[in-house]
Amino acid sequence: MINIKSPYEVKSLSHHYVISKRKTNSEFWLMKVFLIGLSVFFWLPVSAQQDPLYAQYITNPFVINPAYAGLTNNLNFSLNYRNQWAGFEGSPKTINFNGHISLRNNQMGAGLMVVSDQIGNSKITEVFGSYSYRINLTDDKILSFGLQAGMANYQIDNSKVNPFHKDDDLFLGNISETKPSFGFGAILKNDKFMVGLSVPRMLRSTLESQGQQATLYTQHYYLMGSYLFFISEHIRFKQATMIKMVSGAPLSMDLNASLILHENYQAGLLTRNFNTYGLFMQALFKDTFRIGYVFEVPTSSAIGANFSTHEICIGYRISAFTFHSKSGVFNF
Repeated sequence: MINIKSPYEVKSLSHHYVISKRKTNSEFWLMKVFLIGLSVFFWLPVSAQQDPLYAQYITNPFVINPAYAGLTNNLNFSLNYRNQWAGFEGSPKTINFNGHISLRNNQMGAGLMVVSDQIGNSKITEVFGSYSYRINLTDDKILSFGLQAGMANYQIDNSKVNPFHKDDDLFLGNISETKPSFGFGAILKNDKFMVGLSVPRMLRSTLESQGQQATLYTQHYYLMGSYLFFISEHIRFKQATMIKMVSGAPLSMDLNASLILHENYQAGLLTRNFNTYGLFMQALFKDTFRIGYVFEVPTSSAIGANFSTHEICIGYRISAFTFHSKSGVFNF
């Protein structure tokens, strides 16, 4: 027997089919973008300037991966300051302000990041906007991939340099160049693990000055992994590794391990290439305000061996929409 549905039921089924079809096509198109971005990730040529260095990517991967935008399922702001080799003249100093938010029932995210990175007589100021999209692979696994775009201003102040030859053309006048910047990232995660792959700044930037060509920026490749062990109801143990690759420099590897107590307090140890060691701590107050601190000491085999490094981060999170939550930020 043929079951004839009412016009209202037909309309409802048709509407449901269109929405489902649009969602399938959207996810298929976004997966194509992900695969194209992944192929570009491995195809791009590389060569030598350094990204800003962070230790608190452990608790805020957004600073190195745009796919993290909105992944905390809330509105999240952070302000990070790092003083590397404190007391050493011309040492690197980095300020990073960033915010990101989960949108559309936690299916996508958007973010903004402003970075000021100064070392010696050079300074880089960057502004990025980020977008991420998530696909639920299973009930507990999420694939998120993100894109970021913005501008980077490179400044060189030669008045801070004391060259051997005062009339050297390479050190005459100041330089200011603004270049476009694009980045890509992907993250696979569930409640216990997270793996991330990213190229935050995909474009190589060069500068022509006094008939000489200099490299302003070279792509950096990041591979990050973390796993969370639930020891008891209130205690968790977290391990994380990050590998950074850039042409013209040795492979860099970070290892860290920490304990998380009552989802509010975190403390751990870290090492970078086994020639720098550090301690990091973070605390969450009233489920909203966050403060973190990192102290690093290089060994005799590291640059700046006689100088310590300090990094501090303050953060704020809030549930801006009804589908937001405040849980999970200390997991990943």
